[in-house]
Amino acid sequence: MNQYTAKDFKKGQPRWCPGCGDHFFLASLHKAMAELGIAPHETAVISGIGCSSRLPYYMNTYAMQTIHGRAAAISTGFKVANPNMSVWQISGDGDGLAIGGNHFIHAVRRNIDINMILLNNRIYGLTKGQYSPTSPRGFVSKSSPYGTVEDPFRPAELCFGARGRFFARAVATDAAGTVEVLKAAAGHKGASVCEILQNCVIFNDGTHESVYTSAGRAKNAIYLEHGKPMIFGENKEYGLMQEGFGLKVVKLGENGITEKDILVHDAHCQDNTLQMKLALMEGPDFPIALGVIRDVEAPTYNDAVHEQLDEVSGMKKYHNFQELLMTNDIWEVK
Repeated sequence: MNQYTAKDFKKGQPRWCPGCGDHFFLASLHKAMAELGIAPHETAVISGIGCSSRLPYYMNTYAMQTIHGRAAAISTGFKVANPNMSVWQISGDGDGLAIGGNHFIHAVRRNIDINMILLNNRIYGLTKGQYSPTSPRGFVSKSSPYGTVEDPFRPAELCFGARGRFFARAVATDAAGTVEVLKAAAGHKGASVCEILQNCVIFNDGTHESVYTSAGRAKNAIYLEHGKPMIFGENKEYGLMQEGFGLKVVKLGENGITEKDILVHDAHCQDNTLQMKLALMEGPDFPIALGVIRDVEAPTYNDAVHEQLDEVSGMKKYHNFQELLMTNDIWEVK
């Protein structure tokens, strides 16, 4: 593995508001790429339009800022044409799930081998504060002065519904957690979706306040690790157990409950029922799940396309343009 540092992937001076979650995420992405050891010239970062979509300008890799909502479509084409490249697609919740929602679900459904990053601040920041597809019902914004009258998308639910094989979640201010999630996404062969909870200090400050600090995460989040019991809390005093078809929070030591009674996380289970329940947990009754929630292998679109091309090409009588010209009747003009 080649040895790189975060500096090898840095470029330019980021132009985001001070305190924006994009700054935190960018630093984690640089670090994750350095630890992965994939060369900058073997990496491509592709985005759409929005505050977060400026990120390719700050990457010393192949990079493209494309058009609104089309990052997944262009990333798909890029990966098929360049199967050996490591492709990262960057979108915000507006760019990725509103105008880009159709491309999002089909990239996930096809299982194209790209890393799809959804930077979710529940607001349109670049266009100055309109509600987005992930803004909660009743949210007051410039485009909903009396509160929204619609329910939001839950990114995990959308990903799972599109037959997603990899879903993870991290908080932008949690550098260690974000780096681990990004490395796991890169190691997954297929479409990997990472929801990054981040803050917009100008138009939606505090939207993920319950888990934006380390103290908040210790109290209100659970870090899921494959093969390990689902324990959380400031002193690891709580756990998750199954109750009927649902989940319940229990306290270790009460009613004879021990760690042996706690559910063990299985990110590789083909049946996504429990993984979905974990991904959709939210306060105040449940912790927010962080880490890799689902990681299941399946055939990828890009591999299948090239395998099909090889198979069809092998059955042809010709393999280049000159042979094609000589395949049918020919004549010579003197």
